[in-house]
Amino acid sequence: MQRARHARRRRIDRRPGVGTFLPCYAPRMPSPLAAPRPLTTPAIVVVLTLLLGIQPVTTDLYLPALPTLQLALGASVGAAQYTLSALIIAFGIGQLVCGPLADRFGRRPVLLCGLSLYTLASLASAAAPSIEALIAWRALQGAAMAAAVTCGRSIVRDLFEPAAGARMMSRALSGLGAIAVLSPPLGGLMVEAFGWRATLLSIAAFGAAALLYVALRLPETVPQRDPDATRPARLLRNWAEVLAHPTFRAWALLGACTFGGLFCLLAGSSFVFIRILGVGRLEYGLILGSVSLAYICGTFWCRRLLLRHGLRGAVKRGAAFSLAGGASMALLSLAGVHTVWAILLPQYLYAIGHGVHQPCGQAGAVGPFPEKAGTAASLSGFTMTLAALGVGVWLGLTLDVSVYPLTLGIGGLSVALATVAWTLVQRHGEPARADRPLAGAQPA
Repeated sequence: MQRARHARRRRIDRRPGVGTFLPCYAPRMPSPLAAPRPLTTPAIVVVLTLLLGIQPVTTDLYLPALPTLQLALGASVGAAQYTLSALIIAFGIGQLVCGPLADRFGRRPVLLCGLSLYTLASLASAAAPSIEALIAWRALQGAAMAAAVTCGRSIVRDLFEPAAGARMMSRALSGLGAIAVLSPPLGGLMVEAFGWRATLLSIAAFGAAALLYVALRLPETVPQRDPDATRPARLLRNWAEVLAHPTFRAWALLGACTFGGLFCLLAGSSFVFIRILGVGRLEYGLILGSVSLAYICGTFWCRRLLLRHGLRGAVKRGAAFSLAGGASMALLSLAGVHTVWAILLPQYLYAIGHGVHQPCGQAGAVGPFPEKAGTAASLSGFTMTLAALGVGVWLGLTLDVSVYPLTLGIGGLSVALATVAWTLVQRHGEPARADRPLAGAQPA
């Protein structure tokens, strides 16, 4: 009788492309907010796209507004940059908090709280009367955004083994790329038509939509809650175990390098393209959108590479594109070629490589830790934030009236990325075979 009741409660998703069978439990209560329907593969892709896509929406939609809000609020270039830097710093610290909370209480309650706070902070940012208030609200927005991104990465490990998780992550990041394509030109249009505050209202609308979808569609995915995950002694022990694992260090460092190069473009390109190279705001949005198209191509290529060469083989080949893009951008600028295309064409190559490294890095970093995926995801995200913080400091100290801070920054990070991909990842990038299999999972 007990086996029969258990079998009725559990449903296995056998849709193609999942990579392993997913344990999804039927609802026990009629309320859609309390018990969403079991997840299907398309629903997983949509959930991950919304949760991971919240980051490019929060940054890319807002970038064309930076020069405008600087003038409107009477702020300096550095103060306008702080609205982005504060968001990234709070995002990094927030991940350290949200990961253990998600391991203790589950992904769903942390997501509902985080997305609610994110939406409210976005609305307050749109109404900010001064640059100081805007910086403060953007910091809160970044801390709340951490819940969405950390739980999204954790959900992948809850449902998939690392290789299958990387394939699913690449599908979701293709959706993220589509969001990133649309965000900059849409942000440019909004600034031209309605002013910079309209971009933040649109960000609030996206947060509300993600909150609604999670509330109605996402069941709890954590295999087993850890009631001690937030206790200081346990938390420190979990951090130490994750950081001591060579597989985690290899993938986390890869993710930090590739994200650092992307953040260098995000944080510095608006001033380089608009102020130095004379590009219009709408044209700048289209430029960033075209970079996102190259990134989408990289995510599609990533899925093919994973099937043929596995995680380490995919990264090995993607690093060649990253290095070619970053190094050629730096060399062209040093040769005195300071044009839009001298930055944009190499950035396409870097973006293709990023489309490979991002899903592989995120899936690989949490791979060895099925029972503390939230903690591993938070530490992986924090290393990316540290890289972004370092890039922000670099740009804050060097960004002036030349292209060199942007081009040399991306060039240097591409060299570091290729070094990690061809050494550490090849030596330590394969998660331990002794990982506990997923609950209810069967061989595909």
